Amino acid sequence: MEAPREACDRARMRTSLDPERPRERLRHVGAHNLSICELLTLVVGSGMAGVTASAVARRLQDRFESLASLAAADVATLERVAGVGPAIASRLAAALELGRRSAVQAEPLERPIRGPQDVYRRMGPRLRDVTQEEFHALLLNTRHRVVREVFVTRGILDASLIHPREVFRIAVSEGAAGIILVHNHPSGDPAPSPEDRAVTRQLGEAGRALGIPVLDHVVIGRGSYASLATELVG
Repeated sequence: MEAPREACDRARMRTSLDPERPRERLRHVGAHNLSICELLTLVVGSGMAGVTASAVARRLQDRFESLASLAAADVATLERVAGVGPAIASRLAAALELGRRSAVQAEPLERPIRGPQDVYRRMGPRLRDVTQEEFHALLLNTRHRVVREVFVTRGILDASLIHPREVFRIAVSEGAAGIILVHNHPSGDPAPSPEDRAVTRQLGEAGRALGIPVLDHVVIGRGSYASLATELVG
């Protein structure tokens, strides 16, 4: 006959590894061995009245086809999922943003920018899932290390709407030696548009006039990028 203590330990282990108890499973097998639904259940927490956290997690998986689409959802979109209130939506948005920042910080931020692949490594995790175009500038020192990241604007990129003053004002005050422009394409295709090329040429000319050269303009897609450095020659 099995000893009472052994039976108790075995029963506890079965309970702990029950997929409906992800907190205990995380303690025994580690977060990397949990399913996406289990991880979402932990972030959701206690659920809402009449709806368990695991049920809310399954609804989130059903609503969003991938983690990328979930990460791209804003708080208002998350709240439209049954069982997701303001508190749960906020926790989800915060957890996903922490994941993006962790991916960005996996590479030392003081490492020099040597090419567009370094720009993508730094900015890709942050911009690839954003549902609107965001335009940023990386301010570099003489060693091509980033001294500051500047958010410029959000919305459709249009040369007529981006004034060089917005981009270079901070660059001048920071004493930047160069600038790299970065923006995303929500479609996932990084192929530069005519507007992208026009903005690049306009800001490149302004940078030459101010003595702060624009070294590249990198377009972020989903899993890929494009460089507009050839537009800046001249």
